[in-house]
Amino acid sequence: MDLERSPLARPFPALPAIDGVTLRVARARYKTWDRCDLTLIELAPGTAAAGVFTRSACASSEVEMGREHVPGHARALVVNAGNSNAFTGHRGREAVERIVAQVADSLACAPGEVFVSSTGVIGVPLPLDKARAGVAAALKADPCDWKVAAETIGTTDTFAKGAGASAMIGTARTELAGIVKGSGMIAPDMATMLGYIFTDAAVDPAFLQEMLLRANADTFSCITVDGDTSTSDTVLAFATGLAGNEALTSWDSPGADAFYAALQAVCRDLAHLVVRDGEGASKFIEIAVTGAQSDESARRIGLSIANSPLVKTAIAGEDANWGRVVMAVGKAGEPADRDRLSIGFGGTWAARDGQPLADYDEAPVAEHLRGQEVRIDVDLGLGDGRATVWTCDLTHGYIAINADYRS
Repeated sequence: MDLERSPLARPFPALPAIDGVTLRVARARYKTWDRCDLTLIELAPGTAAAGVFTRSACASSEVEMGREHVPGHARALVVNAGNSNAFTGHRGREAVERIVAQVADSLACAPGEVFVSSTGVIGVPLPLDKARAGVAAALKADPCDWKVAAETIGTTDTFAKGAGASAMIGTARTELAGIVKGSGMIAPDMATMLGYIFTDAAVDPAFLQEMLLRANADTFSCITVDGDTSTSDTVLAFATGLAGNEALTSWDSPGADAFYAALQAVCRDLAHLVVRDGEGASKFIEIAVTGAQSDESARRIGLSIANSPLVKTAIAGEDANWGRVVMAVGKAGEPADRDRLSIGFGGTWAARDGQPLADYDEAPVAEHLRGQEVRIDVDLGLGDGRATVWTCDLTHGYIAINADYRS
């Protein structure tokens, strides 16, 4: 399936090399495509690992095994593209165990230090012969750059996605680089995608896990494309510890705030890129909710709006139908008062305190909706809770891509 590059795509950034991280790719040929589809990332001994995974009750074996080993340490990551190996029973688990054993034997490390992710069609067992051949080829391959690795982990992605940042910890400059794949089956039950963040900072595994959980809560868990949560969602963070900084062990550690800000920025940038590559997307939508009874209530209301097909199709049609936003607020199951509710688009309020503004001029709103970047503001007038979520519009392109997904 040939897909056109998203009109919301961003160029791949120049990402820093991370000491202790070696990227390699190979062709496992999981599908009938002429491209690399297996990524193997070797990590320095002692690398700290943290992870956040899907809450799906039908999670893949890769997810189940990953959960068992975070927070912890890692020596390698294998990513298979084209086959999710989910809903495949004991055969799927055995395939992952065999891949882990193969890599662990090659790197002379413990099996628990090898992480595996798979993405693609659900319900088809991962072909073990192809996986093992792909791993063997990757172990012997020349190192590649971040862009090649980002392209290799993709499925229906139309552009490679990466983000980077740096942070000073004492006198040591630490670097962060991340790649992500995701385009459809995107809903914020942790979010739906595979994302990997690497740093040369020294961070205690338990503290890295705590920071990743916090960063995920207002980045990856605040995006949605279509309201569907995958069986394979994974975000992993790896810290090689080779930057020479004094290890971060708690929020009281010098430099912890600076490092967290960099980690959060990378997570946010990657999350936005997933939305920008939403299947069939033509507009990037930011929904800012204020005045809720709590931040979590605001997030749920924002996601109710973001997941509404009626709201998303209205934006696709450049229609300032704020009544659909009212509908989405009302169905969210969160505290709301019709007579305190205010709604705006692109900085222009259409309704305040439960009714249309008498002097509302739709012209600037219509102009705003013609752009690729759309903002919806909702103020509930109930409290101090606030949240921002991100989504894209819903177009005919989404149907076309998913109607032909397995072909």
